[in-house]
Amino acid sequence: MEAIVRAGIPGARICAVLSNRADAAGLVFAREHGIETGVIDHRQYPTREAFDDALRQEIDRYATDLVVLAGFMRILTPGFTRHYEGRMLNIHPSLLPAFTGLHTHQRAIDAGCKLAGCTVHFVTAELDHGPIVAQAAVPVLANDDEASLAARVLAEEHRLYPQVIGWFAADRLVWHDGRVNLNQDAGASAALISPRA
Repeated sequence: MEAIVRAGIPGARICAVLSNRADAAGLVFAREHGIETGVIDHRQYPTREAFDDALRQEIDRYATDLVVLAGFMRILTPGFTRHYEGRMLNIHPSLLPAFTGLHTHQRAIDAGCKLAGCTVHFVTAELDHGPIVAQAAVPVLANDDEASLAARVLAEEHRLYPQVIGWFAADRLVWHDGRVNLNQDAGASAALISPRA
């Protein structure tokens, strides 16, 4: 989230930063940057659906064009994801469809992958399976452990996510038949490979 704020994405204005945890560090950062914040504590709701409904109401209060998940570690209900279909992005620390879920970096090392990376995708009801918008890859080095690989992937996340949000703000993303492409004026590839170690 901080990387997105610092990027100053042309054509995009961050309306608010919301969290389900009052102690989320991102809330302090957002307030320091003059961004409205809100907390919707999932523990205050009897069901996942009730929480998602409260979250949806809070988001819709801002009349947002795009919902950007950044470190939001809650599984969202199908009704919630349908409400924001084509308007909600997530970033996942693997080259999807490989390694959905948690512990992605260690799983990539254990599998002997030569490349790891991150994926920005539209959110759908199926966890980590929405249409892929863009990916960035880094080499998996022989001496990598989970922490060193995670650090290199995170640097790419901080670069890639603001770029994709900029494409959305510029109306350059086209979602058709389950695939996302940049429109013809994009002038860039949506598959980004970083050779940096």
